Amino acid sequence: MAPPSTYVSSESSWWGSKEEHGTPVVVKMDNPYSLVEIDGPGMDSAEKDRRKNAKQFKWVLLLRAHRAVGCVAWIAGGFWGLMGAVNRRVRRSRDADAEPDAEASGRGRHMLRFLRAFLLLSLAMLAFETVAYLKGWHFPRNLPEEYLRQLPEHVLLNLPEHLRHLPENLRMPERKEIQGLLHGAYVAWLDFRIDYIAWAIQKLSGFCIVLFMVQSVDRIVMCLGCFWIKIRGLKPRLPAASTKALSKNADDLEDADADDLDAYYPMVLVQMPMCNEKEVYETSISHVCQIDWPRDRMLIQVLDDSDDVTCQMLIKAEVTKWSQKGVNIIYRHRLSRTGYKAGNLKSAMACEYVKDYEFVALFDADFQPNPDFLKLTVPHFKGNPELALVQARWIFVNKDENLLTRLQNINLCFHFEVEQQVNGVYLNFFGFNGTAGVWRIEALEDSGGWMDRTTVEDMDIAVRAHLQGWKFIYLNDVKVLCELPESYTAYRKQQHRWHSGPMQLFRVCLPAIFKSKIPFWKKANLVMLFFLLRKMILPFYSFTLFCVILPLTMFVPEAQLPVWVICYVPMIMSVLNILPAPKSVPFIIPYLLFENTMSVTKFNAMVSGLFQMGSSYEWVVTKKAGRTSSESDMFALAEEADTLARPAGAKLVRGVSEGGLEAWAKMHEHDKKDLQLQQADAQEEEAKSPPAKKISKQPKAPNRIFKKELALASLLLIAATRSLLSAQGLHFYFLLFQGVTFLAVGLDLIGEQVS
Repeated sequence: MAPPSTYVSSESSWWGSKEEHGTPVVVKMDNPYSLVEIDGPGMDSAEKDRRKNAKQFKWVLLLRAHRAVGCVAWIAGGFWGLMGAVNRRVRRSRDADAEPDAEASGRGRHMLRFLRAFLLLSLAMLAFETVAYLKGWHFPRNLPEEYLRQLPEHVLLNLPEHLRHLPENLRMPERKEIQGLLHGAYVAWLDFRIDYIAWAIQKLSGFCIVLFMVQSVDRIVMCLGCFWIKIRGLKPRLPAASTKALSKNADDLEDADADDLDAYYPMVLVQMPMCNEKEVYETSISHVCQIDWPRDRMLIQVLDDSDDVTCQMLIKAEVTKWSQKGVNIIYRHRLSRTGYKAGNLKSAMACEYVKDYEFVALFDADFQPNPDFLKLTVPHFKGNPELALVQARWIFVNKDENLLTRLQNINLCFHFEVEQQVNGVYLNFFGFNGTAGVWRIEALEDSGGWMDRTTVEDMDIAVRAHLQGWKFIYLNDVKVLCELPESYTAYRKQQHRWHSGPMQLFRVCLPAIFKSKIPFWKKANLVMLFFLLRKMILPFYSFTLFCVILPLTMFVPEAQLPVWVICYVPMIMSVLNILPAPKSVPFIIPYLLFENTMSVTKFNAMVSGLFQMGSSYEWVVTKKAGRTSSESDMFALAEEADTLARPAGAKLVRGVSEGGLEAWAKMHEHDKKDLQLQQADAQEEEAKSPPAKKISKQPKAPNRIFKKELALASLLLIAATRSLLSAQGLHFYFLLFQGVTFLAVGLDLIGEQVS
């Protein structure tokens, strides 16, 4: 440690002679400040003890005052900056509120009103409890006999055991001390909360803990199942005869007989539903048109539901460009967006020429499939007439874009790596993801086709196909690039749709589940695990336990949550969730806090879908940023796909995949040159134009504030303050960090860019 700064007291005349005054001291500039006297000439110890120089103490006081003022200025500056950020968010939110929002349309009004009432009540209780704490109106650590005799009999009988373990300096007021209305009200409040509130909270928390443990057991079992799959190598494999299709150029089979074509290259319909996808349509169409499959045995349908005329023209022009290059692609546009995505797909399947096709592959507008996608998925149907669906895994081009995308990547990695892989291997059933999958058209028709009765048409068709006895395969090794929502607004709307839709579907298909002819254990799996446990119980207990019960226990200390429920078990569950994405381990704490924050949106959506409240049928297209894969990503995926497809010991055969990638690289280079020329022309035009006519860059989309999240942030921070009165350290830190997370999400800071 560096030596402390010193100040030696001495006064010098202008001609250099020194005259000693007072007691020389050393002022140490550490915390706390201290004075150390040093020996001066002509001073004995008695004189030094008697004389103190007031000037030295004045310096110390000034230094302490300077430090105090600096600390206050720092706190004030931080608070002022926070208020400025809030003010900017509020002003931006007014602009953003011009577009339709879920809360404005009535979806979140009941939840917001409940949270506001809860917040006002917590503020009143914090003030009440603070006054009681300052006056000492509390129970002591060990209740003496004289205090126990003063308590009413019914209060004494209901007094929990842990009330005998409060701080020793706190005490229960004696009867003779009860004076005044406030004191009497506080004693009545103690009586009421012990008799009624504490009991109800304890029962509800016990119920949530049971649900918590059941869900934890399910999560552990699935992780063990995934581990066993990795150890034993249990994954779907291509039939031996189908490897011939992976080692030949599709164009080389144009002269082959019809039997070979039907065996290795069946007729495949590729559908690309999109709606106002200006940012991603070009990249997605480009990747799909380069899929390695005979052109006369594949038809691409671009199903455009856009209501923006400019977007329609751009998509149609892109389709025309690829059609002129010889790709079998058509453009379809509906005048009415009835049924949203399900209605779009249903309308496309009604075309007369669809009967000539055996399989249909689906890609949303932001998906960028590998050229070998069909060669790695369609052969699984050969010799397996009961197979209805082959689903590929998603990977994300923007998973490291900001903190929000990194946290989403953790969740989705667990969903694909653990949930879907385990269900696919052991049950041959999982929820269809709506894209990056290949369906047998016969299975679609046998299950009733696409229906628009819910906002999760993909899960709907998967459940109906499962009830008809069809089987699914999940390919964890076949990966398709796509994009994650980069703003909290887009992610919030997506999660609302993903959690309200399953509850709608559960209400609609429950009678069909009981009437179906599938085995009883499959019915139990659908009802108990697929719907209730993973779609309803998880958001219910997360919101109730961490956003309602935990703050309540701070104001009702008679009902306490065990420490392992608050800290240890959630941490273990987060570790299990993050295992499929090991690079995200540093984000485990933000992930835990963010998942608790998202429980508000998920719980609200779950209730909305279950009881058909508000906008449970609201469909909002997830906003994309238009991220594209790099050339290295494409070649890496192609290399991995070829390695997985070829048999052991076989030489690497590129086939058309390599040619497709070369064509893609040439096109990429050509587009890059065109872009450079356009930029040069634009700069030249800009130089010729006067400054007033320069076109400004498009401003960033306005941030908005989220009232429910801000209300819960205030509630949790108030509960954290109340926990200080009870000296509950772990509860304080958890509530503090959780409240700060709610505040960051409520101010829409979670989607800011990070390096």
